[in-house]
Order: sequence, then C-alpha cells, then structure tokens
Amino acid sequence: MTASAERLLDGQRAIVTGASSGIGAAVARALAAAGARVIVNFIGGEERAGQVVGDIAAAGGKALAVRADVSREDQVRSLFAAAVDAWGGLDILVGNAGVQRDAALVDMTLADWDTVIGVNLTGQFLCAREAARLFLKQGARPEVSTAAGKIICISSVHDVIPWAGHVNYAASKGGLNMMMKSVAQELAFHRVRVNAISPGAIKTAINRAAWETPEAMARLLALAPYGRLGEPDDIGKAAVWLASDESDYVTGATLYVDGGMTLYPGFIDNG
Repeated sequence: MTASAERLLDGQRAIVTGASSGIGAAVARALAAAGARVIVNFIGGEERAGQVVGDIAAAGGKALAVRADVSREDQVRSLFAAAVDAWGGLDILVGNAGVQRDAALVDMTLADWDTVIGVNLTGQFLCAREAARLFLKQGARPEVSTAAGKIICISSVHDVIPWAGHVNYAASKGGLNMMMKSVAQELAFHRVRVNAISPGAIKTAINRAAWETPEAMARLLALAPYGRLGEPDDIGKAAVWLASDESDYVTGATLYVDGGMTLYPGFIDNG
C-alpha cells in the first residue's frame, strides 16, 4: 500500500475514546485529516464532541459522535456496534479516555480508586477486547493496510514515573503498560499491532493550572528538558504514525512524547 504523507489512513475506520476535548480531540482530527472516518466517543461534553465532528466535516472528513462510558461493558459494546453500523467495521482503536481523582493515600477513598482504575485500565481492556474481536472476525484488508488492525493506548509518563498523591492514576497507567504488551504479544500472530503513546506535560484545558502562570510554567518546564510543553497535536501526529503502515514493524512499543521528561532531568548535574 502506498499513500501520501497527508493521507496515510485513506479508507480506514477509527474509534477514538474520550475525544470531545484535549488530546482525544486532537487525535480524532489528525486521524480524519489523514483520511480515516472517525467515531468521536464522549461521555460528557456532547456539545464539544459535536464541535470536533463539525471541525472534521468542515475539513472534508467524516466523523460521528457516540456517547459511551468505557468503564461499562454494555456501553462499550454499543460503541463498537455504532462503528460497524456507521462504517461497516473498524481498523483503528485509539483508547484515550481517562480520569483523575487525586488524593493523598491516607485520604483516598475506594470510590476514587475504583473510578480511576475503571476508566483508565478496565476501559482500555474492554475497548481492546472489542476491537480485537472485530479485527479477528474481519481479517486483513490489504487495500487499506498491511495490518489486520491497530490498537493505540494513550497512557502517560506515569507508567514509569511514580506520582505521589496520584497512586490510583499511576497504578492505572503502570497496569496499562503491561496490559498493552501482553495484548500485543497475543495478537501479533493475527497481524494486529498494539502500541502505546505516553504523553508528558501537554498543554490542555484540564491541566491549565499547571501552566497558565509564569511561575507554574517555569516549574513545569524544569521537568521537560526540551524546553517547551507539548501540544495536543504532538500526540495526534504520533497516533497517525502508529496507525499507519509507516510503523508496520512496530508492536508492543511505548512511544514517549514527553520532551525528555522520562530522562529524569533532576539528574542532569548529578551524574
């Protein structure tokens, strides 16, 4: 298969979970710009999800907003059924939906723990399982891709960096790392590629307090040796590459898009 750099995903069909804003919205727009038809999943923010769909349509792409809570098995099944009804099948899953419920360990409630694990880890499992079932049923479509399907898990640098005060979130991302690798190992023989993207500090509305003042920005940049914060489009571009045949020999890998955050910059002067 050959395609221009701008249309690497022509003819393909994608689901992006948690795509009504931030990283998920940027990934949905990027996949659509590369030629994919996209299901824009959301649970809250129906108006924002509609805006993402509108942006894609205005740029000449095709998209559909579908509400579903990824931590609920019945709703995940309905989400994938919507993709089949709309596009006839699926080629790409980008599991992006995620939440935080931050607290010190001694103050963290079981509900805080269960909510984060339920969305960030169980949700990834449920979506990956449904995608795999579809991919194996469909088989490869060599006219659009050499792979029979692609799963991309949006994780975090906190799959390897401990994060005090966020033990539920860090545990969910650490668990996702091993889940992704195990699923990749299991599905590789079926020509299904499974990878992860682990963003560092990305400039989105959800973490505005971490970058909107000069003082906050300086503290954050101290953790990113490259000298700038990431933009949602940085993750969108990485997702297009991992979903395309340009990365056909890549599976079970985590791509850290973090400006060097996982290089442990605190050790620069202490080697």
